[in-house]
Formats: sequence, structure tokens, C-alpha cells
Amino acid sequence: MSIAATSVVVMLLLFSSCSGREKNLGEAITERDSLPVMDTRGVTTLVSDSGVTRYRVNAEEWLVFDRKNPPYWAFEKGVYLEKFDSLFQIEASIEADTAYYYNKKELWKLIGNVHVQNLKGEKFDTELLYWDQRKEKVYSDRFIRIEQPDRVITGRGFESNQQMTAYTIHKPEGIFYVDEQAVSASPDSLKTDTIR
Repeated sequence: MSIAATSVVVMLLLFSSCSGREKNLGEAITERDSLPVMDTRGVTTLVSDSGVTRYRVNAEEWLVFDRKNPPYWAFEKGVYLEKFDSLFQIEASIEADTAYYYNKKELWKLIGNVHVQNLKGEKFDTELLYWDQRKEKVYSDRFIRIEQPDRVITGRGFESNQQMTAYTIHKPEGIFYVDEQAVSASPDSLKTDTIR
């Protein structure tokens, strides 16, 4: 009798534990494009073009969405890039809070605390910057601050070559120093530097 009684008790416990409880499960992800194909943490990588190392990328997180339209890489926890010349010298460094790289278009979108330094030591600060590698062009329609050795220029709207050495500010502002001797020697004309 004890075996039969034990069997009945076990069956009652099993049935009572299974009844009345619903498992709350999340919905299944049916769209593959909402998931990254790659999720990498603590990234330091070198990127080459035609067998020559051109870039170094440092990021806390790198996500690759290959099924999105258009496909892109996401660096949502910040990114630091260095661009090298053919002699492996740093031409420019770029830092941003968030970055997206649209690999089919070869276009970078850098967002939040974007800091760029070129080979001449000039520093560029803005909140939004696009880098079109295919057209070898860097541009923004936002406020930009450029720190040069002898002056600080600010403005709204900006275009440059990708080395950040030849640039145009669309609506420039800033403090410019005037050589008073040059002005007193020729009061009818004033020699000034031009901002391309």
C-alpha cells in the first residue's frame, strides 16, 4: 500500500505544480533585419584598402546590420578612428559619441561630441559630421568650431577634403587678429586671410 500511496502523492504534486501557472514568454523575433549579424565588444582593428592599411578603429561595441536597408555598422557607444597616409603616418584622427558606417555607400555619420584633428594640428569640433569616402569629402550643416594655432573660427555649415586641410565654412564667424602696422602703412586696403 505504501507504494501505491506514494505514487498517488507524487502524481498529485506533479499535476498541481503544472496547473494554474502560465509561463510568460516574449514574442519570437520574426524579422531577421532587427538583429545584428555581428556584435563585437572591445574592438581595435585595422582596415586596409587595396592591401594598404588605411584606418585604425577603436570602439567599445561594434554592431553589423547586414539585412537593414541600407546595411550599416553601428558604433553606438563611441568610436575613435585614425586615418593613415601611405607612409603609415596619422593624417587625421576622429572621435565621436556615436557613429554609423554605411558600407555600400562608404559613408560615415558621426554624431555627438565629434572631435577631429588634422595633420597640421588644427582641431574641429561639431555635433554632426559626414565623411563620404567615395567622394573623399567631409561635411556638416551644423555649428562647427575650428581651432587653429593663431585663431579660433566658428560657423555654420562646413565642407572639406578628407584630410581636413582644404575647407570651406559657409557662414563663418570668429576673432581675427589684424596687423596694425600693415593697416597704418596702407590705410585704404586691409590684407586679411580668407577662409575658403
